[in-house]
Amino acid sequence: MKRLRIGVIYGGRSGEHEVSLASAASVFAALDRHRYDPVAIRIEKDGRWVLADRPPSAASAADVIAQMQSDASRLRGGKEVFLPARPGEETLLVVDRRKDGDDGDAGMISLAALKLDVIFPVLHGPYGEDGTIQGLLEMAGVPFVGCGVLASAVAMDKAMMKVLFAARGLRLAPWITVTRREWIDTPDAVRARIEKTLPYPIFVKPANLGSSVGISKVHDRSELDQAIHLAAEFDRKVVVEAAVPHAREIECGVTGNDLPEASLPGEIVPSNEFYDYDAKYVSGKSRTVIPAELAPALAAEVRRQAVVAFQAVEGSGLARVDFLLNGETGDLFINEVNTLPGFTTISMFSQMWRASGVDYPALVDRLVALALERHAERQSLRTDLY
Repeated sequence: MKRLRIGVIYGGRSGEHEVSLASAASVFAALDRHRYDPVAIRIEKDGRWVLADRPPSAASAADVIAQMQSDASRLRGGKEVFLPARPGEETLLVVDRRKDGDDGDAGMISLAALKLDVIFPVLHGPYGEDGTIQGLLEMAGVPFVGCGVLASAVAMDKAMMKVLFAARGLRLAPWITVTRREWIDTPDAVRARIEKTLPYPIFVKPANLGSSVGISKVHDRSELDQAIHLAAEFDRKVVVEAAVPHAREIECGVTGNDLPEASLPGEIVPSNEFYDYDAKYVSGKSRTVIPAELAPALAAEVRRQAVVAFQAVEGSGLARVDFLLNGETGDLFINEVNTLPGFTTISMFSQMWRASGVDYPALVDRLVALALERHAERQSLRTDLY
């Protein structure tokens, strides 16, 4: 059987660059070399695409950071590549720049074509999870793993995502949106609107970012300004929402296209006051409970709502749906959909599916099959009238 050539794209121009490298390392390790021919494509922090000399190997974001500090060159190297934004036989153009002689002239540039059967974007955050690269891949006519443009863009924007959740009848914690311009021009009015609408404690977060980057828990007015300043450094739009009392962090994996399925739910027990970046990726002290210790009826409701949330954003391929459960009252609140969740072998998404009977290699196989299925459906659509 002909092996599928899979381009695994990782890195990216976001604060989640290091998390992406760890996720990609797990994907490379899991791809069956009898079925797949993997190609490592790294997007640098400055946006350049590179055909990597070697795939990433660090198993966690903390390991990636340590590797960068000790020997950053191990994560570099490779020829620059471009993806033409049109369907064709060449998925990527590989650029070989050779100096001509010893005088420092630019010399010759040669191009080589590289055909890929499917692309697996393992990118988190802006310029990877927000619909931008998905739009490029759709223009190029390349099958790719994960959600399309609409789902990716909406799920990245927490404010727009909440609007769609509310329209589908999912329960949300009270929230408001603040723009950076509002905060710069009328900070007193913004403070007054927040305190009139939401009781402390509250969470302040960038609307378009993941991995808890830029998020603060605000206990009173003395912490508010610093939290908004921090969130506004990462995005022009800030979401402010009420904290769920006695919150338990419940998550559920979803895979599928038109007929999505939900995994068994899991629970995160964070090492810090909330599940921030340090608790997720650095300290290593947070705990996971999989399956989550929930009554059967509640577990079934989590799975049902996870599918509803996935469909609300028109998801496809995969997503992780996050909930907040009031540990005393049992009230369940939808938090967000993550269309490209952390994808290491120890990430919640893969662990929840393992507990549901789908191990990591089989999960990768399923996602590739779903990508090809969705691409074939798109290709069957008419693009002209005659």
